[in-house]
Amino acid sequence: MIHLNTAMNHHRPSALPRLAPGRPFPPYTFIPGWHPHPTHHPEGHSYGVEPAEIDPPDPAAWAGCGMYLHGIDLFNHGYYWEAHEAWEELWQADGRIGPVSDFLKALIKLAAAGVKVREGLPQGARAHALNALPLFEKLKHRQAAETARFMGLDLGALSAFARAVAHDPPPGPPSASPAVPVFDFLLLPSE
Repeated sequence: MIHLNTAMNHHRPSALPRLAPGRPFPPYTFIPGWHPHPTHHPEGHSYGVEPAEIDPPDPAAWAGCGMYLHGIDLFNHGYYWEAHEAWEELWQADGRIGPVSDFLKALIKLAAAGVKVREGLPQGARAHALNALPLFEKLKHRQAAETARFMGLDLGALSAFARAVAHDPPPGPPSASPAVPVFDFLLLPSE
C-alpha cells in the first residue's frame, strides 16, 4: 500500500490529532443505499443546514483554511462523502478553474473513490482515481521542486496513490459502520 507520509504510518485514524478539532464529525458517513442522504432526507445528518459563505482558499495560507483541514480530517477518518462535500465547497468558492481548483477537484475524486470502495464498486473507485491522477500530475509538473508540495501535501505521493487505487482498489468493508477508513494511508500536510 502507498502511504502519503511514511513517518506517520503507525498512527490509526482514531489516534490522529485532528487538524480542525472544532469541527465535529457527523454521526455517520453517507454510503448510498445504507443511510439517509445527508442533505436531501429529513433524517440526514446535515438536512436543513445551509452552507456558510466561504472565501476561496489561499494555497500559501492552507494551514489556516478550516474547511480544507476539516476535509482532510474527514478523509483520514473514513468520512469520504463528507470530505468530498467539504472540498467541493472550496472548489466552488475558488471558481472551479486554475491550480487550486484542480488540486481540490483531484482530492474530491479521491474521496469519491473512497465512497465507491465503501459501496463495493471497484470500477467506480478506479474511475475516480484515474480522474484524479492527471490533475495531480499537472500540478506536480508545474512545481519546480522534485518533492513538490501543494497546500501541504506531496503531489508525487498523491499521484502514486491515485495510480495505485486505479490499478487495484482495496476491498470495501463488510458493513456500513459509522466510518471506516478503506485506504491504508493518511493525508498529513506539512510545510
